[in-house]
Amino acid sequence: MVDVHSKETRSYNMSQIKGKNTKPEILVRKFLFAQGYRYRLHNKKLPGTPDLVLPKYKTVIFIHGCFWHRHEGCRYFVIPKTRTEWWLNKINGNVRKDIESINLLKSMGWRILILWECDLKPDKKEHRLELLLKELNANE
Repeated sequence: MVDVHSKETRSYNMSQIKGKNTKPEILVRKFLFAQGYRYRLHNKKLPGTPDLVLPKYKTVIFIHGCFWHRHEGCRYFVIPKTRTEWWLNKINGNVRKDIESINLLKSMGWRILILWECDLKPDKKEHRLELLLKELNANE
């Protein structure tokens, strides 16, 4: 199947995809800060460089994009029709690294929370953020 964009347009589009400070991440950060939670961002000393680290609660939060981290059963995870093998290797590598990071963090005594991009869409975000507060407060 031929790509609908030129090589230059596709390259530009892909270059605009960020790994840090994404809209879902900023949404969660603003919400937690407003609730009185303080955190560190992207701690490179921890496996997987978690998006948010709450040392007081010994908790890390990963905010995963549904496509990039293979959110099974999600409408936002679609296997691309071009370069399918390359994309599957890329995404499966991301998932493998996620599992390794989570196992290392658990062995270090950290609690891991994963928020998916689709759960932070306007129709679901309020419910998911309330659930996040319950998960954080369950540790107190």
